[in-house]
Amino acid sequence: MNKCNQSVQEKGMLSQRIQNIDFPVFGKIAAFARDKDVIRLDAGEPDFPAPTLIKAAAVTAITADYNQYAPVPGLEELRRSISAKIEAREGVLFEPLSQITVCCGATEGLAAALLAIVNPGDEVILLEPAYTVYTPDVLLCGGSPVYVQLSPPEFCIEKHKLEEAVSPRTKAIIINSPHNPTGRVYSHKELTIIAEFCLQHNLLAITDEVYEELIYDGGKMERLWKIPGMEDRTIIISGFSKTFSVTGWRLGYVAAPAKLSRGVQLAHNYLTVGTAAPLQRAAVTAAQMTAEYYQQLVALLQQRRDILLDGLRKVGFECRCPQGGYFILADASRFGWQNDWALAEYLIKDIGVAAIPLSGFYQEYPQDNPVFLRFAFCKREETIHAAIERLQRVKLKNIAERRLEHVAL
Repeated sequence: MNKCNQSVQEKGMLSQRIQNIDFPVFGKIAAFARDKDVIRLDAGEPDFPAPTLIKAAAVTAITADYNQYAPVPGLEELRRSISAKIEAREGVLFEPLSQITVCCGATEGLAAALLAIVNPGDEVILLEPAYTVYTPDVLLCGGSPVYVQLSPPEFCIEKHKLEEAVSPRTKAIIINSPHNPTGRVYSHKELTIIAEFCLQHNLLAITDEVYEELIYDGGKMERLWKIPGMEDRTIIISGFSKTFSVTGWRLGYVAAPAKLSRGVQLAHNYLTVGTAAPLQRAAVTAAQMTAEYYQQLVALLQQRRDILLDGLRKVGFECRCPQGGYFILADASRFGWQNDWALAEYLIKDIGVAAIPLSGFYQEYPQDNPVFLRFAFCKREETIHAAIERLQRVKLKNIAERRLEHVAL
């Protein structure tokens, strides 16, 4: 630590809420992989191009000088397009102007939602493994995260665990389906458990549905907010980044009952003022894409999922087939490793493939959990085949002996 940073800490210049959080696992793995010959299956970002149509729409908006502020809650045409898309698919109408807010990515949408509902000292239940922004966002809002661990290998929602976590201070629960990192798509039965839990204890629910379009094998995306009683107490987080391969655009939205949506819009206003205007124009085009686009995208990603899944299994990983999203969770226990960070380091340094250790999605990794890595399949086929070819070398090494030579990052 340099003298400047030490001085800042000694004087208490940093808030306690900032001192209690750290950068997420993704940045640490990316930093370790930097300047190495590594195939990147760690990041949930495609290495194939976004649709030409929406890129052209963004360019057109910029060259037409649509470069000033958009309305704070989002371009009206975009909010109407989002509302129309939801109504066409789910038969539920969200009033575009009072119930939909366009945000700077789903991440900012989540932060705005939590700022709108969480008071200092309120508890928010998180299901672990939990996406890495949930805990910091709760803490930044002055809330207290309470963890409910989902048991591998199924990672199902269990009622008794929820009941053990609730208290008079509990305000909300965050769920994520399709789930990152496990690839689970929660069943109607599981969502009913969540709904009954929320209704019994008068809780709000935030449902992160950013991978909602990416459901495989003919599966169905069940919706918590369609269960009777939940329509007035659910905040929906979604976006365009994953579905249209534009993770760098930071385009998300929040759909919520009007009484909650106003709070989201106020928080969003003072967090960012608004989302990039030309990109919102492009998102209008994206929101109006036909069903054929989504069908082709799902078929493409399912094919790549299957290629990586088959390759990982042949290498020796034990993997459950993900039902949705971008990721495969691979159990590496049979190789003899006892630390997923050390295994991730070994794969980067010696094999040339980057993956994310599952412990990065926990506050405290359960000692009896298997050693898991998360691999992303939102890549070109040649990228996946090259990674599998490199991973073949894992089988040829006595990993059980080598594991003690490495330390966690």
